[in-house]
Amino acid sequence: MPHPVDIHVGKRIRTRRWTVDETQKYLAEKVGVKCQQIQNYEVASNRVSASRLWDISKVLGVDVTYFFEGFDPRQETSDTHEFHRTASQEKEAIALVQSYYKIPKHQRPIFLQLAKSLTDNTPAD
Repeated sequence: MPHPVDIHVGKRIRTRRWTVDETQKYLAEKVGVKCQQIQNYEVASNRVSASRLWDISKVLGVDVTYFFEGFDPRQETSDTHEFHRTASQEKEAIALVQSYYKIPKHQRPIFLQLAKSLTDNTPAD
C-alpha cells in the first residue's frame, strides 16, 4: 500500500498538471521519463525521487514545497476527505477555476454570487 505522503504528492502533481492544462505526455517529455512513469507518480504506484520532484516543480511552475502543502504529517492513513475525491471531481473543480479566471475581472463578482446562490438552494450530495 502506498505511503500517504506518496499519495498526497501524486495527487498534487496531477492537480497542478491539470491546472496548467498539460498532459502526462508533455510532463514526461519535459522531465525525461516515459508517460507511464508520470501516471505511476500520480497514482502513487511509484515514489518520486527528490531530484525528479524538483524537475517536475520547475516544469509545472511551482516551488517544490507546493507538493507537500495541505499534508498533515500526523496522518497515519490516507483516510481523509481529500483522498476520497474522485479524479473526475478534481478535474471538474479545476476546470471551473480555469473558467473563472477567463471571466473578465469586473464580471467575476457576479459569477461568484450566482455560484453562492446555487449552493444555498441546492441540497448537498
